Formats: sequence, structure tokens, C-alpha cells
Amino acid sequence: MKTTTVNAYAKINLGLDVIRKRPDGYHDVCMIMQSLDLHDTITINTVPTNSIKIKTNLSYLPNDQGNLVYKAAALFFETTRIKDGLDITLEKNIPVAAGLAGGSSDAAATLKGLNELYQTGISLEDLKKLGVKIGADVPYCLQLGTALSEGIGEVLTPLPPIPECTILLVKPDISVSTKYVYENLRLTDSTVHPDIAGIQNALEQNDLLSLTKNMDNLLQTVTIKDYPIITDIKRKMLELGALTSLMSGSGPTVFGIYKNTDLAKKAFHYFKRHKNFGKQVFLTKPYWPEKLTK
Repeated sequence: MKTTTVNAYAKINLGLDVIRKRPDGYHDVCMIMQSLDLHDTITINTVPTNSIKIKTNLSYLPNDQGNLVYKAAALFFETTRIKDGLDITLEKNIPVAAGLAGGSSDAAATLKGLNELYQTGISLEDLKKLGVKIGADVPYCLQLGTALSEGIGEVLTPLPPIPECTILLVKPDISVSTKYVYENLRLTDSTVHPDIAGIQNALEQNDLLSLTKNMDNLLQTVTIKDYPIITDIKRKMLELGALTSLMSGSGPTVFGIYKNTDLAKKAFHYFKRHKNFGKQVFLTKPYWPEKLTK
């Protein structure tokens, strides 16, 4: 039996713009992504069977083809023509259906872990080509760090890291359908688009204040209409010292960027006490793979 353990890192969107709807039903996007230290943990064991079995710490998660970990493992075996069995344990810490790419990150980590476990030598770029078959965020979750994401999310350009900061996450007790948000997004000539170039420039200048002034998410225009709790969380984070507060992805998780760690900790404890905003509250930091920080 061979075994490996890999981490699957959450992400937030420092900026999210939607350019157009494509003929294939997808949307062309222009986003700036940032991975976080908050992560799931995946342990993969080989077993002498032809089955893929998944155990998780959350009873409501699927343990079959409905789980992106299963899809990633099945795609890996199909691509490499390896015939083997797996027992996979998924410890979920990233909130589910939260706009933090938890499922996509789990799939990415599974592909990485299997590539290492079987020493198949698949390059990162080829893993990304596999990953996009599972989901548009999977290529980024394979790359990690700070990146410009274009196309449907699979065209990636590494960017300078976000300046040092602390990040507060609050997920309200609601579920948001990504499909619903994109279907109800109306792009017109009067649509005000986020300044992605301004965000990128702030990163290049290592200017946290300028970065936070430019951060925006076009999908908020849809989600907030249906879920005003998102506005309530954003407002309270700002009152509690955040430089900015934004919804991540299609929501509903809201994050705040804090320069002052003590203020971030005080805000964290406030939201932990006031569960009307949401029961899932995390204090975390940006994450970059070691190779990107050298």
C-alpha cells in the first residue's frame, strides 16, 4: 500500500469581472485570485481493488461521482490507464458552496497527490489541462498563489503576491447557486466593471491600500439583491477596521482585508460571538507555494 497526504487551499477573488457570455454557455471572466492558508486535507491510500472509496468528516457530502475528488481520481486513472483502487479520506475545513473553490481545490489536490503517488511525471501544465475538464477553477487551484485568471478561468498569469495582511472570512448560513448568479447577471453598456488593471498595478507596487481601494466583484450585483446579509457583513467588517470587504466568487462568503492583526482578531471574535451573521468564521492569511516565494 502506498499513501500520501495533500492540502487543498481555499481561494478568494481580489477582483472579479465578467466580460461576456460565450456561445457555449460559459462566461469569459477576468479575475485576480489569491489562495489562502485555510485548507482541506486529503489522504490517499492505494488498495488492491478497482474501486474508489471516499470518506469525509461531513455526512452530507457525496462519496461517489458527485464528489469532485472522485471525479479527479477517475479522470487520472482514465488518462494514465492505471488500474488500481483508492481509499481517500477528505477532511473538510473550507466551507462548502461558499465561493472559496473548496471543491475545485479538492480536485486539484487529488490530481497533484496521485501524480506524486504514482510518480507519473505529468507536468503542471498538463495537470491544468486535465483539471479544466472537472471545473474552471481547478487549473488555478493547481497553480495557487496570486494570479490573473482569464478565459473561463483557465488562462493564468502569475502576479506579485498580495502585501502582508490578515484575512477574515464569514460565511452566512445561506446557499448560493453559482449557476443562478451567472444566469441572472445582466451585462449592458452601462455596467460598471471592476478595475482589474488597477488591482494588478497595486500588486506590482506592493501597495495594500491602493489594492483594497480597487477591489470589486461584479457578481455582488446579483447575489446581494437576494441576500442582504452579505451587505450587513461587509458593513460590519468595515466598522471593525477592515481596509475593504468583499464577497468572494458567487458568494456567499464575505472576506475582510486587515493590515492590523489585532483588529482582525477583535473582528474575528465579534463575528464568533454574533452568530446571526453566520456560524462559519475563519481568520487566515494569504498562501503561496514555496517555489513562488523564493
